[in-house]
Amino acid sequence: MSFPYEFFIGLRYLRAKRLRKGASLNTAISIGGVTVGVAALIATLAVMTGFTEDLRDKILGTNSHIVITDRTRDNISDYQRLVEETTKIPHVKSATPFIFRQVLLSSRSNVFGVVLRGIDPQKEDEVTEIGKNIIEGRLEDLTEPPSPLPLEGPGDSESDSERVYPGVIIGRELAGRLGVFRGEIINVISPVGKDGSSIEESLGGPLGFTPKIRKFRVVGVFDSGMYEYDSSLAYISITEAQKFFNLSDVVTGIEVKVDDIFLAGEVAQDIESRLEFPYQARDWMKLNRNLFSALELEKDMMFVILILIILVASFNIVSTLTMTVVEKSREIAILKAMGATRKSVTRIFMLEGLIIGGVGVLLGIPLGLSICWGLQTFYTLPGDVYYISHLPVKLHAFDVLLVSVSAMVIGLLATLYPSWQAAKLDPVVALRYE
Repeated sequence: MSFPYEFFIGLRYLRAKRLRKGASLNTAISIGGVTVGVAALIATLAVMTGFTEDLRDKILGTNSHIVITDRTRDNISDYQRLVEETTKIPHVKSATPFIFRQVLLSSRSNVFGVVLRGIDPQKEDEVTEIGKNIIEGRLEDLTEPPSPLPLEGPGDSESDSERVYPGVIIGRELAGRLGVFRGEIINVISPVGKDGSSIEESLGGPLGFTPKIRKFRVVGVFDSGMYEYDSSLAYISITEAQKFFNLSDVVTGIEVKVDDIFLAGEVAQDIESRLEFPYQARDWMKLNRNLFSALELEKDMMFVILILIILVASFNIVSTLTMTVVEKSREIAILKAMGATRKSVTRIFMLEGLIIGGVGVLLGIPLGLSICWGLQTFYTLPGDVYYISHLPVKLHAFDVLLVSVSAMVIGLLATLYPSWQAAKLDPVVALRYE
């Protein structure tokens, strides 16, 4: 494979003579600017992508990919039929019903408002990863609580330790707030009264509102890695939830898991088409649109801001090539006198810019990868502030390609003015006083 002569002339022009080191220094500065810009962009995009995907995985570890609800009512009665219909849709792996209500949890020392989810312990692992997140106990303990559990709480009585209460699984942060451990008893307070009436319906009654309170035993503690979930979520069996909230054989909605999370939007549309009105299916991207849109916008803005580093390096490329045109005007005139065309002269200086950009990219990629490895290996985060202890670094080949192509394009654009200046040089004027 033979290279055109413009390539070798461009390489020769990048090397300065012994008495003129300015051109070689400017070339090194230009290459260094491109290298730093490429490395910074790669490292930043890798960290931003890592944060986004780590957060996405934690959200999908607690929530399902798609949630089916009724647009007109809070409950779904024919959920068994909906589950069967949903599982027949392509890409759907599993579906299970759930109940979703807000309650108060009280212990010996504290009271906190939480979201109580009634789930099917036998099928919940098929749609979420709550079973993997449990650090004490088992998911099956919700329906088969170990009996008797040891008396762990100083406020529990001997009768409480011997009785079998329905089980509840709470988050690690919530357990710390309530000051309870596995095996202790907590009270679940419902906003629906004993007679099934709400607070608003009971305000006008002679006795006022009487909340429904029931004792549950903490049979498990989970750690999802998300403070919002660990401090505000609790799980009981769907049967106990129906009893506690005075519900008949109804549920709040249906959780759905698909085989590809990026197809969740299309599958949700297929579900709505199959089930028809009044049922709606919302995928995980719609349910968390604000969060992921903000992360994507932040990533895009960081790319735009850091690309300025490469733009600064392009100014050095312009100045380097302009200086080369001035210093090599005699050689350029001789080339044109020997028959070199304007296009050939233009290609010489455009190839110089591509060489500078290419070398900068080749040096910047391994430097960026080294920075990513160092951040992931040695940089730690305070656990009491962030939900992770190390920076999540996730590098995609597309991001590396995007950065590399952007750097090469900027380097190529920076050669336009010096190349035009060299191409329009008149050899008669340049050689008149030689």
